[in-house]
Amino acid sequence: MNLTFLQLLHDPEVKVNLKIQVLIYPVLQSLDLNTPSYKENAYMPILPKTLMVRFWSEYYTTDRSLFDAMMANEHIPSQDAHLFKYVNWSTLLPGDLKKNHVYQMPDNQNSLFVKKYPGLLDVRASPLLAEDEKLTGLPLTYVITCMYDVLRDDGFMYVSRLRNAGVHVVHENYDSAFHGILLMNTEPFTLSIADRIVENYLHWLDTNL
Repeated sequence: MNLTFLQLLHDPEVKVNLKIQVLIYPVLQSLDLNTPSYKENAYMPILPKTLMVRFWSEYYTTDRSLFDAMMANEHIPSQDAHLFKYVNWSTLLPGDLKKNHVYQMPDNQNSLFVKKYPGLLDVRASPLLAEDEKLTGLPLTYVITCMYDVLRDDGFMYVSRLRNAGVHVVHENYDSAFHGILLMNTEPFTLSIADRIVENYLHWLDTNL
């Protein structure tokens, strides 16, 4: 997990030199659950928006009201609006992914959830909330994203931020793939795209390890 890399990178007691990191359709933020990929792939099989939001909400609590607020993208109060610069997809996504989507800063006055569950704003849960200077020094990074995945934009935004911080990133986005595609390279479910993703990934590892 990239969280571990961030912790190791800034732990003065750790003397290990990190060589590479790999993120495969990573989960990187829970501030904005209304990105273009969350909208476009809300009903995709394997990982629909309702399931991903359930994972997020139950990571913090069994209180159903947090799930409802996260589904409506009303869980982060306006007083924490300064954090949205780290996940502002309107500045971090390439134009072909923005399409006709219009960015809207969440307008919510209810601070109850972040007070009860401060983990919502914790970089250890949402690595995209790391300050720019904290990203500098991360090792060579390989990121896999899929076009038909609610998490696609998390990966794209993180790639943008890493590159802006001077990190060398190799990003493979697969236009015809969906979340969980790597599970489809063994019998009885085999897809040629899954085999190609695995082949590309292993080749990169052989080259860079």
